[in-house]
Amino acid sequence: MSPATLAAIHALSASTLSDLDMAGTAVFAISGALVAARARQNIVTFAFFAAMTGVGGGTLRDLLIGAPVFWMHATAPLAVCLGIALLVWCTPHRFWPERAIDWFDGLGLASYAVYGAAKALAYGIPWLPAAIMGVVTACMGGIIRDVLADLPSIVIRPELYVTAAALASGLYVGLHELDMSPMLAGAIAVVMGFGLRGYAILHKVDLPAYRGYGRTK
Repeated sequence: MSPATLAAIHALSASTLSDLDMAGTAVFAISGALVAARARQNIVTFAFFAAMTGVGGGTLRDLLIGAPVFWMHATAPLAVCLGIALLVWCTPHRFWPERAIDWFDGLGLASYAVYGAAKALAYGIPWLPAAIMGVVTACMGGIIRDVLADLPSIVIRPELYVTAAALASGLYVGLHELDMSPMLAGAIAVVMGFGLRGYAILHKVDLPAYRGYGRTK
């Protein structure tokens, strides 16, 4: 394969991962705006929830890996969050299914887990911390959203959540270590992570809970 072809493939892969970052930001912003809608908040609160949910996980990731905080150097992420907040504000509630928050959050979870891991690897982070950065990127936006809304954190609700993020992130890192193209590795990891989260939403699947308390001799 010629150097020009390889360069084109790498450029396409980088563009795809960048699109994945924007997709994750967008769907997390939708979930934040929908929480504000459910709480019957005003447009300013819609925008705040959308922005904090959309960029929260990526902000922590960039601070931890020593990267410039992404939304401080580009207008698109915050513009997408604010545009989505306005869109949800102008949309009748009946337009959104009852569990729309969970499904949009699940898609954002898988997308952000993969992008977070990919960015950490690109900054020279070893494979295990890079996989953890994918989980942090994926989960922190939802945690911030739930804390702001005074809701039980989504990471302790009775369906697989962090596990789905870990699957997407870990799978991407593993495929990357096997020298699979970033575009294909990312696609496989997002589909698998979102598939697991969707299955958990539909069937209330969870890992076994700790049972050490409450036992009698």
